[in-house]
Amino acid sequence: MIPFNKYYNQFNILSITLVTVSLFFLVFKGLNFGIDFKGGTLIELRSTDSKISISSLRDNLQQINLGDVSVKSFGNETDFLIKFENNNSKNIIEEIKDNLSKSFGNNFNFRRVENVGPKVSAELLKSGIIAISVALVLMLIYIWIRFEWQFSLGAILALFHDVIVTLGLFSLFGLEINLSIIAAVLTIVGYSMNDTVVIFDRVRENLRKYSDIKIFELTNISINETLSRTLITSITTLLALLSIFFFGGEVLKGFSLAMIFGVLFGTYSSIYIANTVLVRLKVSQKTILREEDSN
Repeated sequence: MIPFNKYYNQFNILSITLVTVSLFFLVFKGLNFGIDFKGGTLIELRSTDSKISISSLRDNLQQINLGDVSVKSFGNETDFLIKFENNNSKNIIEEIKDNLSKSFGNNFNFRRVENVGPKVSAELLKSGIIAISVALVLMLIYIWIRFEWQFSLGAILALFHDVIVTLGLFSLFGLEINLSIIAAVLTIVGYSMNDTVVIFDRVRENLRKYSDIKIFELTNISINETLSRTLITSITTLLALLSIFFFGGEVLKGFSLAMIFGVLFGTYSSIYIANTVLVRLKVSQKTILREEDSN
């Protein structure tokens, strides 16, 4: 049996440090919001000339007053994804086409052009924050009803940890936050909660089964009993996400990276945050019976 409970204190200190550092970066550095949230234009180009490079294309676009410009490969070496801030010119796309034609000839096919205004982007950001907040609150209510308030507190702290640390890493490395990252965060919430509920179910069963074992040892027994299921789920999910990250193209990199962080932190927090809350609140068989009698 692996003595997970032996390291509760050490990993609690690590978690507090990670959350504190993440909050520091989120407050003082902030997040690198993409076009979805700060407004701008996205262009998907396909070139008929394989010799055209990202650097030459970026140099060409910087000759136009586009503000902050991002050029990335998209799919294969002849596909490019261009993002730039809002521009006041109404004919900016025509200007870009003319500028590219003068430098590279008529070698580009504009496959997609998307514009997001500042008002729409502000509404999207607000909706994203509301979606994450509502998800956390609903999870809190579900666990409170499904288990007891001590379990609910442990689960919500684990979810808070996963979301904050994941966003903190995105802030630290300056990774772009767009709608797909919000979707990833919401998926992380569901994944982490599922893992936590599996362990909590076993903890509650063992509380009824072993009345003479303290919660400190009992959580360790429960974690080990569900460990094979946790590892199988986490490893298979990570294999799929790593495949998406390396072979899914530039558009899916942010989403898959956020999910990879989430799976790792979700597995960790289910063991070393959610369960340590039960230990520190000294949950016992009497707690379970008292809650069941009140219901």
